[in-house]
Amino acid sequence: MFELSMTRLHEVMIILYSVSVLLYFMDYLQKNQKANRLAFWLLAIVWVLQTIFLFLYMTRTGRFPILTLFEGIYFYAWVLVTLSLAINRLMRVDFTVFFVNVIGFTFMTIHTFAPFQAATNAAAERLMSELILIHITIALLSYAAFSLSVVFSILYILQYRMLKKKKWGQKLQRITDLSKLEKGTFILNVIGFPMLLLSLILGVQWAIITLPFMIWYDVKIVGSFFILGIYGVFLYLKVGKGLAGKSLAMLNIAAFLCLLINFLLGSRWSSFHFWYS
Repeated sequence: MFELSMTRLHEVMIILYSVSVLLYFMDYLQKNQKANRLAFWLLAIVWVLQTIFLFLYMTRTGRFPILTLFEGIYFYAWVLVTLSLAINRLMRVDFTVFFVNVIGFTFMTIHTFAPFQAATNAAAERLMSELILIHITIALLSYAAFSLSVVFSILYILQYRMLKKKKWGQKLQRITDLSKLEKGTFILNVIGFPMLLLSLILGVQWAIITLPFMIWYDVKIVGSFFILGIYGVFLYLKVGKGLAGKSLAMLNIAAFLCLLINFLLGSRWSSFHFWYS
């Protein structure tokens, strides 16, 4: 009964979320304030439903739900919705909310129709530990920071191309200027990088304490440190070399694509990561 109720709840959320994204897209194309307001309130309803689901799930399982891929994707989507609502109300950065919600909607859809939901409790019991809980939470929060960062980079590329082609219009005016987009990308990566580093340190510590042997060349470990290295290179090029502009934005987009691959597929090839089991 609980599973059926949750399935119906997720179906309602997907419908409302899809309508919200479509309305934000209308606002993106036509600067429709009514569509923007309606999209915001639909997204707020989605956030309330997501929060209710998290509360019910925590009540049922007796733990914070982030210990499996099924749970981690959901928490990640919830964080993105929370951030998009905050951006819409506090920062008023046009178009950012639309792109953030495209990412959030994608992960909500993956979560809703994922085939591995039944194995979540068994996998979570194997992972239960305060150390791993902190490790995964910080990692997901760093992913959220990098998600916002890549949205700023995408907007930077769009703005750059419109300026180069001399396309003056509403869309150009509604995208924040290049310097602010670049600064936003940098600040978010400055936030995400140390969080990811701390997460990896805690994860390695947990593995050393818990596992009978530590495989340093494991795909998941190598992939995670590789991603950390890419973002480290980004920060070095920005701060140490003073690099700016399109090339840095493209590097940030490439780093995020690598992060997604590692997040969704890395543990499939790992010899001991069973978070995604």
